[in-house]
Amino acid sequence: MKTKKGILHPRNRHQGQYDFKELAGICPELKNFVIPNHAGVSSIDFANPLAVKTLNRALLKKFYHVDAWEIPEPYLCPPIPGRADYIHYAADLLAELNDGVVPTGPDVRVLDIGVGANCVYPIIGSQEYDWSFVGAEIDPGAFSVATKIVDANPHLKARIELRFQKNSKQIFKGIVEEGETFALSICNPPFHGSEAEANEVSRRKWRNLGKAAVANFGGRNHELWCEGGEVAFIKQMIEESISTPKACLWFSSFVSKETSLNEIYDALRAARVGKWKTIEMAQGQKKSRFVAWTFMRNLQ
Repeated sequence: MKTKKGILHPRNRHQGQYDFKELAGICPELKNFVIPNHAGVSSIDFANPLAVKTLNRALLKKFYHVDAWEIPEPYLCPPIPGRADYIHYAADLLAELNDGVVPTGPDVRVLDIGVGANCVYPIIGSQEYDWSFVGAEIDPGAFSVATKIVDANPHLKARIELRFQKNSKQIFKGIVEEGETFALSICNPPFHGSEAEANEVSRRKWRNLGKAAVANFGGRNHELWCEGGEVAFIKQMIEESISTPKACLWFSSFVSKETSLNEIYDALRAARVGKWKTIEMAQGQKKSRFVAWTFMRNLQ
């Protein structure tokens, strides 16, 4: 499953240019950040973290009916279109087993590993497809912020349950209850291998923008890095999934670096999974992908 470079999923609501006039009408505080770009077209300074967070708030309100969404520094403020792509391509994965029709409704249960303070994947998935979500989170602060978002939006509370992971060494264990099953698990793992690497990437980003580094919504340490980076994290996910192969029809994880894929494939072979897929996505010039695996050997 591949997309043309720069093309969002056909069902992604964030095609084309943002209508900043409309968005500012929906979210008045966005007006403070709308400026003409080099072509004289209304835009925002995407290097301004507060402007990006306010744009996210407007997008979530317009497209996903979220009236209350607030995250404090320095929790991760993700790009909404890219997060939506993961959800839509994952929906296509489930449709393959449903005569090509995306299954909808609360009986479709999805597990989000590392839901984060922003709670974005469950927001999008619950509003686009009426799926039910369990969001797992290891950081007490992020868990608290996500809980406030869900509690403040009744339509989210009906579809999203948050669970706190007490053991920092576990991913599925301690979250998935005995006999519990999900159609899908999703994850946006920490992809840097060390705090130093994460900091250097951040500094390089700001240098490329010609700006001094500032405190922003780029993510807390546990969101950005873990020992061994995304490869180590995903390999642990695969290892734990062996112990609970029926917990999810499809396990999956976002993979930031294409160079990570070979080690992940080796781990999947060693786990003797029934099948795996790499689904490629794109947003502008940025290419991304997620890997999905299942222990069900009779899938087509």
